Amino acid sequence: MLKYEELNLQQVVSERDPFTEERYRQFYHFLPANVRTVLDIGCNTGKGGQVLKSLNQSLQISGLDCVKDRLERLPSQAYQEGIHGLSTNIPCGDRTFDVVVAGEFIEHLYPIDVDKTLAEVFRVLKIGGRFLLTTPNPLDIKKKIRGESVLDDESHVSQHFHDALKWKLKMIGFSRIKVYGSGKVSRYLGYYFPLLHVYGSYLAMGDKK
Repeated sequence: MLKYEELNLQQVVSERDPFTEERYRQFYHFLPANVRTVLDIGCNTGKGGQVLKSLNQSLQISGLDCVKDRLERLPSQAYQEGIHGLSTNIPCGDRTFDVVVAGEFIEHLYPIDVDKTLAEVFRVLKIGGRFLLTTPNPLDIKKKIRGESVLDDESHVSQHFHDALKWKLKMIGFSRIKVYGSGKVSRYLGYYFPLLHVYGSYLAMGDKK
């Protein structure tokens, strides 16, 4: 089992994902009113945070990543701080953030660490805060037709069926849990098309109430 820093360094194309900016615009679409503090988990070198900041200059964005070199390259105009650490033990106090976002991140966690991460996100969120994440959709019809799997990518060490993830979020304590379409198909169908299997990724959202 590779350590997370080693595993993350295998993701040589992660910051060249052409959908990253659209993914963070989708996050912005679902931000609650009056949000100020945001934690970007798996922030990489900050392409997503730059999008959020461009849409709302008042956001105070912190980035968490396990690769220290990435944090040193975070754009200072977008991120107020870079936090070196793991999502299983976020080095921040309880009830620190209004929102936590994690774009295409959770599939890079070993299954044993998924619940730990969800619990840590719940801990660092303020009451009334919101968690937004996207992850590849194992039920994507295109993958099924091609005989492909989320796990075909060597850096993906877990996969997340939306119904199971909803239950995990509920068991941790999240409420008002919703799932919407994401990925490139959302360019044409939007987020709300009722057949989730047409999307390559999905967005899951839960509130701490």
